[in-house]
Amino acid sequence: MSASTPIARSKTAALARILDNVPKGYHRYTCGTVAARKAEALAQKFHTLYGIGCSPAQRLIRKGKGLANVVLVMHWPVDAEKVEWLLLATDGKGLETETLRDVSDKQRLKWLGYELARHTNRAKVMWTWRRTKEEMTELHALIAMQANQHNTEAISETLERIARQPGFRGVRTQSWALCEAALQRGYDGPLPHLYFVQKISHGERLPLD
Repeated sequence: MSASTPIARSKTAALARILDNVPKGYHRYTCGTVAARKAEALAQKFHTLYGIGCSPAQRLIRKGKGLANVVLVMHWPVDAEKVEWLLLATDGKGLETETLRDVSDKQRLKWLGYELARHTNRAKVMWTWRRTKEEMTELHALIAMQANQHNTEAISETLERIARQPGFRGVRTQSWALCEAALQRGYDGPLPHLYFVQKISHGERLPLD
């Protein structure tokens, strides 16, 4: 099997890849931005250094040698001039030159406008994405202003826009809180459907040497 790494064209695909890997022990991270014309070269560099395109069998070998396993998440929309990237790594040697943080740190991982958060489901710790506190404050203020203006159409448009954002558990919970805030302020228009994120592809594969 030839080495490759997925390219996420949407925020949902990129964020879902992180959620899929953090529970597997990929808890250390670093991130950055690169020009789209240099993105493939960066991915190749990370593969040469850290084996981001390794197969499951190769990852077992690396783990046995005490080396960290690494995955690369790339948010690369079609026609984008810049690519957002994030490396996730397990415990192990080999990334001493990288400045890594832990997803469990008090300073939460924030990426693509969302922050990573833990929640408990039937005594099991799980991970989700949610909007930042700053964005939620702005959205509550916007709905309050629109309600004070009795602008039902504007509130409806705001709630529809909110509902189109990635439907992770944390985001959906916040979306419903915003819907409730609108209702409490007298909004009597339709409420949007809040979609669940389904199991989706992490993106098309980028071949690596």
